[in-house]
Amino acid sequence: MSVDAIALVGPTASGKTAAALALAAALRERGGAEIISVDSALVYRGMNIGTAKPSREELAQVPHHLIDIIDPLQSYSAAEFAKDATRLIGEIRARGKTPLLVGGTMLYLKALLEGLNDMPPSDPQVRADIQQRAAERGWPAMHDQLQAVDPVTAARLAPGDSQRIGRALEVWTITGQPLSAFHQGTKPKTPRWHIPVISLEPLDRAWLHERIAQRFDAMLAAGFLDEVRALRARGDLNPDLPSMRCVGYRQAWQGLEEGWSAAEIRERGIFATRQLAKRQLTWLRGIPQRTVVAADAPQALKQTLDAAMASVHISR
Repeated sequence: MSVDAIALVGPTASGKTAAALALAAALRERGGAEIISVDSALVYRGMNIGTAKPSREELAQVPHHLIDIIDPLQSYSAAEFAKDATRLIGEIRARGKTPLLVGGTMLYLKALLEGLNDMPPSDPQVRADIQQRAAERGWPAMHDQLQAVDPVTAARLAPGDSQRIGRALEVWTITGQPLSAFHQGTKPKTPRWHIPVISLEPLDRAWLHERIAQRFDAMLAAGFLDEVRALRARGDLNPDLPSMRCVGYRQAWQGLEEGWSAAEIRERGIFATRQLAKRQLTWLRGIPQRTVVAADAPQALKQTLDAAMASVHISR
């Protein structure tokens, strides 16, 4: 059976970009490949350094999709990703190429592979009312309110998780049903994909932590704080937007606003990125059919290529 696409996933800083470019090169003899980004931060224009967006040289090596598609003022959902990725997979296959799904936003991949329940769209007035109440009472009090109407969702959210608490209360206000009921309901039909999942997961967590620190230092050296200053200077963005809640950006925004030192921004940014990687690894363990490659092994790149090429029945 021919594959519909190949998914190359893993936690942040695990080497996905390099592996994807090497895989695309290996697939040239089979018509070539195109990369579909599975990353909720890369969709934003003007957010290049803090998202570790592929360089111009890397983008020029192989066609990329779902990068730089919206302004940071806008939002992009997992459902929109699933719709766009489904369309792109068909278009790329029609060109005789192999789609490569590359990234670490596991909710996006889950939406594509399994589908999502039909939750109501956001209502600006309801959201504004919730934001106003939160400004008056604080998000811990809103978390208590959520606990009263949707204890299942409240149990998995921190009292300060304003974005998710706000959305859960919004869903309750609009529908009278808890957000957890939508998660437990029947999902819409999804295509019967044949998409092997190859996951880069380090055996040694310290290896990943070191790479995260090195990447954050490289971003700082490349002008990350200036990038965030420019975003703040626009005047129409705020720290509650999904774009500005991206790991790194959230800490830099708060640090610049509250006068933190560069060292403190670095420390908090690295810590938040490590927490993100931990959550990504938890998501990945929920995909039992994945092929795991030890990202920190000396032969990790070769093993990734071997696994991918085997999945499309190619002998290199």
